[in-house]
Amino acid sequence: MAQNQRPKSLLDSLGEEIIRILTPVSICMLLVVLLVSILNSSSSLSVTSSIATIAYSETGSDSSWDKFIGALLNSLVFVAVVTVATFILVLFFYLKCSKFLKIYMGFSSFVVLGFMGGEIALFLIEEFSVPVDCITFLVLLFNFAVIGVLAVFMSKMPIIVTQGYLVLIGMLVAYWFTLLPEWTTWVLLVALALYDLAAVLLPVGPLRLLVELAMSRDEDIPALVYEARPVTHHDSASRPVQRRIWRERQNARLDSEDSSSLNSDLNSTVSIVQSSHNGARARVEEGQVSERDAELSAPLIDHRMDAQDGMSTESLMLEGMGLGSSGAIKLGLGDFIFYSVLVGRAAMYDFMTVYACYLAIVAGLGITLMLLALYQKALPALPVSIALGVLFYFLTRFLLEVFIVQCSLNLLMF
Repeated sequence: MAQNQRPKSLLDSLGEEIIRILTPVSICMLLVVLLVSILNSSSSLSVTSSIATIAYSETGSDSSWDKFIGALLNSLVFVAVVTVATFILVLFFYLKCSKFLKIYMGFSSFVVLGFMGGEIALFLIEEFSVPVDCITFLVLLFNFAVIGVLAVFMSKMPIIVTQGYLVLIGMLVAYWFTLLPEWTTWVLLVALALYDLAAVLLPVGPLRLLVELAMSRDEDIPALVYEARPVTHHDSASRPVQRRIWRERQNARLDSEDSSSLNSDLNSTVSIVQSSHNGARARVEEGQVSERDAELSAPLIDHRMDAQDGMSTESLMLEGMGLGSSGAIKLGLGDFIFYSVLVGRAAMYDFMTVYACYLAIVAGLGITLMLLALYQKALPALPVSIALGVLFYFLTRFLLEVFIVQCSLNLLMF
């Protein structure tokens, strides 16, 4: 009975939620730092050329101002391409091309695991002189990539396998981003944090449109998203309890209250959430659904809003976005990638800087989740963590340089 009691305070539940999402993020960042530390001095590695460096190629002879302007141009081009690609994704999803999108996502995962993972594996084999022949390597790599695609896009795989492959995909992509020029990397991180903020919160943001479209159709978005809680997957004939209950209640409310005022609309929204939670508990008692599904049917914020006066419909429409408001916390794989890029870039300078950036990212995640719980509004997960991480990186570098100079002067004086 004690397990079914609601948390006594906001922080009692937030601690558990932060740990569930912090563990995979920390593992991904640790793997990237290890790869950077091992392969950074390898002669076979060089600054990579990609769409992120299409507008400007940084050279050591360029001035700081030229590097900044060139990095800004690279970031604008990259963000523009990402924006167009996301709107194309929205268009295909609007046209109900879900199968095509799943095939595309599966092919992208195969390329990341097969080609990027294979090249990094070759670097590691060369670095540690691992004895392996070409045929064995190709067979193992092919099986590794195929199983990864099946684990990410097949519902019958164990959740731990799916989560593990998602972390590996994030680690591989993040490592390749660390090979970008330094100025381009930092400006790109800031630009993507701003893009994430606009794409989620603006009324015409592509990510917001995508989630609203998915909720209106009662469909899942075919994307690489990490679920912090091991939820049971369902096919199209058996939707998750939360979404089904929410849609039924929402449709009933729209049919019965066509001309209600704003205050009554907000109060009815609260009653919908509460009745959904009570309905899920009743179905547990009748044996129709499992207790874990009933727990997921109550949004994360529902555990903390008993004293609130109301909740906007917008927060329900945007559930599962970034650090979502549903019971199962969902974090986009892009957040994993760029958190890891930040600490990976810091690892090229100093491990004290890595530690400072890691603490900043963790603090940013905690702040984002607390803001989500307090304001009942889905928030992007990149801006706060990236802002704190970049700030701590440059502050730590500056303080370390000042400390080194001071120590050098003291030694010269004595």
